[in-house]
Amino acid sequence: MKILAFSDLHLARSRAADLVAASAEADLVIGAGDFCNMRQGLAEAMDLLSGLKAPMVAVPGNAESVDELRAAAGPGVTVLHGEGCEIGGLRLFGLGYGVPRTPFGAWSCDLSEAFAAELLAGCEKAHILITHSPPKGVADRTSAGQSVGSTAIRAAIERIRPRLAFCGHIHDSWGQEGRIGATRVVNLGPCVNWFEIDP
Repeated sequence: MKILAFSDLHLARSRAADLVAASAEADLVIGAGDFCNMRQGLAEAMDLLSGLKAPMVAVPGNAESVDELRAAAGPGVTVLHGEGCEIGGLRLFGLGYGVPRTPFGAWSCDLSEAFAAELLAGCEKAHILITHSPPKGVADRTSAGQSVGSTAIRAAIERIRPRLAFCGHIHDSWGQEGRIGATRVVNLGPCVNWFEIDP
């Protein structure tokens, strides 16, 4: 299966146009959260992506709630938050929001490490884990060099051992990747990222 994956669109019209054009070659599109900005413009963001030529699986970022994303998503979009799905024989599990809690204030949709761990406990197996936040220690450094990833997400990767773990959230680490055991972890960013995986 050929997968087009991205994160942190943040209403960028040109980035959305690139993703829509590329989707003609994709079997599946994965969006790892933050489609809009500070809970504003989500309907517009989904409209920018309405031309996608493949089904999309998405998790909410900290810029939109799961309810807001489900309400704005089109018919070809599956929204995951503490749950999984199977597409073409691939098992996917998703968890959105900022983990751990961010310093951004009341608009930000965040989870504590403990609650994130509870939601991730429902996943026993997955080929692909999709989270908005990165795992602690991989593609999670700010411009000041601070590691701000999630210990709960890292523990889940170590336990589930997915082949791929997609994330975003930390803009300074867009395009960076690493490994946790055999799992390839990628901080996607709002560009065209291609992956091929079979069940």
